[in-house]
Amino acid sequence: MSLVQKVIKWRHYLHQNPEFGFEETKTAAFIAKKLTEFGLEVHENIGKTGVVGILRNGTSLQSIGLRADIDALKIEEKNAFSHTSNNQGLMHACGHDGHTTMLLGAAHELAKKKNFDGTVYFIFQPAEEHGLGAKAMIADGLFSRWKIDAVYGMHNLPGLAAGHFATRPNFIMASESNFEIDILGTGGHAAMPHKYTDPLVVGAQIVTALQTIVSRNLSVTEETAVLSVTEFITNGTVNVVPSQVKIKGDTRCYTMETLHKIEQAMKRIIAGQCLSAGVDYQFQMSTSFATTKNTVAETKHAIAAAKKTVGTDKVQDNCAPLTFSEDFAFMLEKVNGCYVLIGNGIGENCGQPLHNAHYDFNDGILMTGVRYWVTLVETQLGN
Repeated sequence: MSLVQKVIKWRHYLHQNPEFGFEETKTAAFIAKKLTEFGLEVHENIGKTGVVGILRNGTSLQSIGLRADIDALKIEEKNAFSHTSNNQGLMHACGHDGHTTMLLGAAHELAKKKNFDGTVYFIFQPAEEHGLGAKAMIADGLFSRWKIDAVYGMHNLPGLAAGHFATRPNFIMASESNFEIDILGTGGHAAMPHKYTDPLVVGAQIVTALQTIVSRNLSVTEETAVLSVTEFITNGTVNVVPSQVKIKGDTRCYTMETLHKIEQAMKRIIAGQCLSAGVDYQFQMSTSFATTKNTVAETKHAIAAAKKTVGTDKVQDNCAPLTFSEDFAFMLEKVNGCYVLIGNGIGENCGQPLHNAHYDFNDGILMTGVRYWVTLVETQLGN
């Protein structure tokens, strides 16, 4: 069986057996088994369900880390092809099955050819979707147990032509901070609104006012940000005005300075609206994903490897930053590195957005990803 056939088979197996974050026991066992077959040194249960494969060759003390995410999402798949999910309510709707497969393919090729001098760490990370997996692996000694000079990540991107690459130095993905606002009134009978304080009206005013933060507090040219209210929850019913309203959402930006401005503006708006209506409130905000920031030298290595893999015309070396978030950011806070995007394709079949029940990873780019990883290692750890 050719490597092309193998990677497609592996990818379909992983797609059929998705597992949620920190529950990827079957996935981790599959990865560990393959790495062992390839002849790598394998370490399991790093960050709960993470796997690290180590491949050494030559005498150089230089090293490189390659990372893939392995977890799935709690989405019910709506595809009809033969490799759909066997696990009800779980689906690889973000392409982590493809990312894992491409890194396994690279491990297979590098172990076979050994055309490098140094050490390669193959990092298979759990629980990316909720920003916990990278932290768990780091806490479990990913960068203290092993000397990893630089770390690289890759993610597919629907809407970008299949097999094309995009990256940039500095910020490539935004941070994500989640907020929760509790508005506490008295509530009462819907027929007598004058006898109580109404937190629902206050909540509606706050939701509207929050939309002015990005447009009226931040620079249009220098401070890109997104603020989205995603939940509005009350304890009222058809004829009862609620006594409590909970508002949830998230905000994304690229710098701590911008995040501070957003948080301070939210505090002013919430306090002002609640004070004017005579209701109490509670406000919480926490950052779940840091900004993904590529370092310059490593980005040059990644761009060079991508151009060597697919040609200069298929590589965007200074793409616009995205407002998605990625917990690979926490690895980049510890070690220099670069995060690249590989096109999943355009159109109905391969252009379905991430986190969509009809999404599927494009098998046609698997070997492109494998070649990119191999090229990156062979050029950065050249003999």
